[in-house]
Amino acid sequence: MNNSMATDEHRIKGTVQKVTYRNENNGYTVAVIRVGRENVTAVGVMPFLSEGESAEFEGEYVMHQVYGKQFSVKSFERKTPQTASAILKYLSSGAIKGVGPSTAIKIVEKFGADSLNIIENHYTELATIQGISVNKAAAISAEFKRQFGIKDITILLSPYGISPERCVKIYKTFGDECAKAVRDNPYILCKYDLDISFELVERMAYDFGISADAEQRLVAGIEYILKSNLSNGHTCLPKSKLIPVACKLLESDYHRIESICDKMVQSLSLSSKTVGDEVFLALPDYYFAEEYIAARIKAGAKSGGNVAVDELEIDYVENKLGIKFEQKQRDAIRMAFENNFMILTGGPGTGKTTALNGIIELFSRRDAEITLAAPTGRAAKRITELTGYEAKTIHRLLEAEWVEDDKTRFTRNERNPLTCDVLIVDEASMLDALLFEAIMRSVRLSCKIILVGDADQLPSISAGNVLGDLVNSGKVPCIALKKIFRQSSESLIVSNAHAIIGGETPDLSNTAGDFFFLTRDSARSVTDTVLELCSKRLKDAYGYDGIRDIQVLCPSRKYETGSLNNNNLLQQFLNENAGGVHLSYKGIYYYRGDKVMQIKNNYDLQWEKPNGEIGFGVFNGDVGYITEVNAAAGSLSVVYDDDRKVLYTAENLSEIELAYAITIHKSQGSEFDCVVMPIFGVPAPLAYRNLLYTAVTRAKKLFVAVGDKQTFFRMCQNDKKTLRYTLLREFLDE
Repeated sequence: MNNSMATDEHRIKGTVQKVTYRNENNGYTVAVIRVGRENVTAVGVMPFLSEGESAEFEGEYVMHQVYGKQFSVKSFERKTPQTASAILKYLSSGAIKGVGPSTAIKIVEKFGADSLNIIENHYTELATIQGISVNKAAAISAEFKRQFGIKDITILLSPYGISPERCVKIYKTFGDECAKAVRDNPYILCKYDLDISFELVERMAYDFGISADAEQRLVAGIEYILKSNLSNGHTCLPKSKLIPVACKLLESDYHRIESICDKMVQSLSLSSKTVGDEVFLALPDYYFAEEYIAARIKAGAKSGGNVAVDELEIDYVENKLGIKFEQKQRDAIRMAFENNFMILTGGPGTGKTTALNGIIELFSRRDAEITLAAPTGRAAKRITELTGYEAKTIHRLLEAEWVEDDKTRFTRNERNPLTCDVLIVDEASMLDALLFEAIMRSVRLSCKIILVGDADQLPSISAGNVLGDLVNSGKVPCIALKKIFRQSSESLIVSNAHAIIGGETPDLSNTAGDFFFLTRDSARSVTDTVLELCSKRLKDAYGYDGIRDIQVLCPSRKYETGSLNNNNLLQQFLNENAGGVHLSYKGIYYYRGDKVMQIKNNYDLQWEKPNGEIGFGVFNGDVGYITEVNAAAGSLSVVYDDDRKVLYTAENLSEIELAYAITIHKSQGSEFDCVVMPIFGVPAPLAYRNLLYTAVTRAKKLFVAVGDKQTFFRMCQNDKKTLRYTLLREFLDE
């Protein structure tokens, strides 16, 4: 090997001889690079790298088990071809759409080493060449600028550790002049879902010479605080709390921040509402979502919908279904007909499904068009099985599309509403403000809306407290079922869940049922027991598959007993492919057979089912299994529970994570045959009743807790619910 490669194993310079593979979606490329007198195979995300180009590559040499020694590229910097011969090779390679070998020869023959300058800055001169029209010349120039726009933003941001694939996304968001736009105001990177932290943007702003007191910085900081608190469920924040936090973050004084807040309200980049003596500030999307929900519910209430139900009709449904309704269930059926909007809530075993089946049967008898929906694929599948009516996910029902700025557009809206007479939404505790707004916009004013859920479950992962706010407002018709039916009362899962939510101490002494507590006195012994349960004991005793039938639910992601550590351990114990062919992302290895979860909505991901059906969209909380790993192409395939097969590339590996163990928050809307829950060293903010209750009620057949009983009992007694700042109740009260 020559000295040019041996002297620096982490940086090489050379000319692209051949591009042997490229994934057009994410820029993953395999190319032969001429380094000195030798050829090197370089692999990595190198968007638009073309034959004839010179570049400097940073990375490391790796030994591929099939293809041998390769240079794995972490970052690269393209050098514009300078000589006529290099430009000819570059243009002849097809790097620029519309320029083939014959056209490349004509351009270089006429303009020589100045060819690329002509293409970029004087494209009309290309039209003097026979066969190139003015329109074609413009298209060639636009394509060239697009490629070098990505080059410019990559050069600008690579020193900050921003990957080439992330730079491609930034380019797609801001266009050809993105490098200039980011240099002028790096805080624009905070406005979109680009996975770039505010702290990193602060570093850029300092390097780019932006003043600490610049208005653009202060505006971005205030928006950053509000956006960060969306993940805590808050759709708004009290001004009296927001300003001190902003002062500390931005190292600015109170009056300056207050002045900026007022200016943002005046410019409509923030929304403001006074409640009593407190002023609340919100991002406009969330403010108007909650305002619209309240207005739509009120309008629906005024539009009628009062339909009489004869008791004999309910008796008929009882006979047809072979059941006997208790009084509250009969009340729920009548309420569904007498109102355009209602809520049916209740804990496990209280007969929500029975009441719902009665409502569906009676509406069906009256020839009403009924539509069922749920927030997740698992929840939709479950309600389909319980009612016999096909349920769709809300995103599928509303025909969600991905648009620019990573925002969602629903095809179903006021201009293209659903045709149903009755819309039933299950697992309503999972509804966040923006999603429920979309639902309300998708139905006609005359459509009856029935929300079904458990008001004691955790609220939605995203911002808002829709079900809780509606139930607690006292402004909407609501039936809460509380009687536990005899068959359900025989389940310790059901009886203990009700004991927990009632603040009582569950009976942990019964070892003959479906609820067990295994006491352990250290974090290590807890994780060891969880591994033993999942890999052997529960399989031997009940026949449960450790990957598909058992779900480990953790209060937290962190610590030894959290989901991150449990995932690493369970992967090694349960997946026989661990240690083989894999892809990695930020230290996490993915193998064939791994159980994974989508952790953000992506409306652009294409899926295919075995029957040939093709569609788009994979959503936060969807769980699937890796069926293929292609290390050479940097891709893997995941098949989700509803048979959707999705191809993931390096660009979107950040959107999945291992799911042998997940947090309790992520389990909302799902049920599992067996739940194993480590309870040890639970952080104080997470040691509360509703979190434990949610974990217990996720188990269909068996619940096993492992850890410290005193922590378990403290959680039962702690009725402190996580505070969420929202405005929905205030709008309903107006």
